[in-house]
Amino acid sequence: MKHTLFLFDLDDTLLDFRASERLSFERILRELGFQAPVDTLFGQYQAINIALWRAFEAGTVTKDFLKVERFRQTFAAGGLELDPSQASERYLESLSDTVVLIDGAQRLCERLAAVGEVGIITNGVAHIQGRRIAASGLGDYISFVATSEASGFAKPDSRFFDFTVKMARAFSKDQTVIIGDRLDADILGANRFGIDSCWYNSGRLANDTEAVPTCDVAHLDDVLPALTDLAVSPR
Repeated sequence: MKHTLFLFDLDDTLLDFRASERLSFERILRELGFQAPVDTLFGQYQAINIALWRAFEAGTVTKDFLKVERFRQTFAAGGLELDPSQASERYLESLSDTVVLIDGAQRLCERLAAVGEVGIITNGVAHIQGRRIAASGLGDYISFVATSEASGFAKPDSRFFDFTVKMARAFSKDQTVIIGDRLDADILGANRFGIDSCWYNSGRLANDTEAVPTCDVAHLDDVLPALTDLAVSPR
C-alpha cells in the first residue's frame, strides 16, 4: 500500500449521522413538549439543515448562526412556538449519546492505523465531534481531529487541508488519501489539494459533479482492497 496518511470524513462515513440525527431530533422535541409524530417535521429540518450547511461551506453564514437558525426555520415551518436556542443546545448535547457506527468502521480504522496514521477531517462542531468520537470507540485508532472551527476554513477549501496536514506526523501528497461520502466537500477538496480520494458511495449514486474520486466503494470493507489496488495499478 502506498498510502500512509488516511484522512476520514466523520459523519456518514464512519458514523451514521443520519441515524443519530433522527434519534436526537425526536428526543429533544419530546423534551420540549412536542408529542405528535415527527416524520414530517424531521424531513423539513433535514432540508433546512442541508441548505444552511451548504451556505456555511460557501462562507455566507457562520456556524453559530446555523446551529440555531435550522431550528428557528423548522419551528416556523411547523407553526411551533418552541425555543430554537434551547432546542439547539439540547440537540448538540444529545448527539454524543446517540452514536451509531457505520458497518465496518472499526475494522477499517484498526487496520489502517496499523499501517499508517488515521486523522479525522470534519466541518462539524468541534467539541461535539470529539465527544462522539470518544463514544464511538474509534478513539484508539485516531491520531488527530481537524475541524473547520480550528482551521477557520471549511471543506473543500484547500486552506482547511493546509491546516490538517500540519497535524500529521508526516505528510506527502503522494501518500495521503481522503475517504469520505461527500463529493462536494471531501472528494472535491482532495482534487483541489492534489491528493487521492476514495468516495464512500454506499447508495451507489451516479456522479454528475465536477469532483473526480480516485476510487469508489459501496462498503467500508472495500476501502482497504481499493487502496491496495491503487498501489499496484495507479490511476
